Amino acid sequence: MATPLIDDDELDDLEREFVARVRGRVLEIGAGDGENFGAFDPDVEWQGLEPDATRRAELATRAKEWRHAAVPLDAKAEAIPLPDHSVDAVVGTYVLCSVTDQAAALAEVRRVLVPGGRVVFVDHVQAPPRTLKRFVQAVATPIAKRVCHGCHWDRDTERALVEAGFTGTDVRRLRVRSMPFGPVPMLLFDGRAPGP
Repeated sequence: MATPLIDDDELDDLEREFVARVRGRVLEIGAGDGENFGAFDPDVEWQGLEPDATRRAELATRAKEWRHAAVPLDAKAEAIPLPDHSVDAVVGTYVLCSVTDQAAALAEVRRVLVPGGRVVFVDHVQAPPRTLKRFVQAVATPIAKRVCHGCHWDRDTERALVEAGFTGTDVRRLRVRSMPFGPVPMLLFDGRAPGP
């Protein structure tokens, strides 16, 4: 079965749908400047994590505008400064592509989640083997790591999530229209940490 091909507007709608599913105490890793605020349920108890100082300052301003009391954390996903089992859900959009160590970041996500807690991740991922897109990703990644906040275009994020122990409950592999090198492979992952 072919991977569905969608456009940017459809992807935006799906991202908002996935982010809107989380409830309770929510940690958003790599929260950027707060683009996801409009998607969260108004009752979530939001906490953001953002290592980039400029983005974190904008995030703090926008968090107040959205009536979130928590001050964004100055930290990386590989070292989350929260206690074990302290959040009900973790959200990351376009973050697992840019962390230095995916396995370490996902281990931290598991640590701070309550048993059975929810994860929602949206990211561009590695293209299938022996495709032009895979070749382009391999060539572009060393450049993107330097100029795009550490972004890796060639990561197998779904495998990393499974290896970290997360079970997908709604996993969507998509292609998003892009020029000039063709569609970008995307992963939307709504899943759970191991239960008690």
